[in-house]
Amino acid sequence: MTMQSNPALYVRSRTRRYEPATTEQVLQAAQLIVDARMQRGMSFSDPNAACDFFRDKLGGREREVFAAVFLDTRHRLIEFVELFHGTIGGTEVHPREVVRSALRCNAAAVIVAHNHPSGDVEPSAADRALTVRLKQALALVDVRLLDHVIVGGQQTLAMAAHGWV
Repeated sequence: MTMQSNPALYVRSRTRRYEPATTEQVLQAAQLIVDARMQRGMSFSDPNAACDFFRDKLGGREREVFAAVFLDTRHRLIEFVELFHGTIGGTEVHPREVVRSALRCNAAAVIVAHNHPSGDVEPSAADRALTVRLKQALALVDVRLLDHVIVGGQQTLAMAAHGWV
């Protein structure tokens, strides 16, 4: 992304003067806005809410990130956690760590997501197998896996909508 000679966004410097914002400053400000919008108690009862949430959180990442939202019995947000970070082609996910985080939050339900830096939202065989393993592991401690969202740029795919959860 290149800066125009007359940018529309400015930030206040340490000397309290306004200066053109850098790309990094704009991205940091945008992340603060996303974080403020997604607060504890936010409802995830609408499947589109999860897709929108994870698209905002994971859409621009250069490497794969596996994350989860832990929800109460009424599918309201308890906590968002980035659990695993990988490379441009994959990340290693350990179901026991997802279960451990769910128990720590006292969650009743979980929605997991990861991004595909390639932009392709089609789930791989490994994505589908992981979803089955996560669902089984969480069920052992009475936590429901509601969905597994894949984010590719600005596109999302909710695996539950296709019957894969």
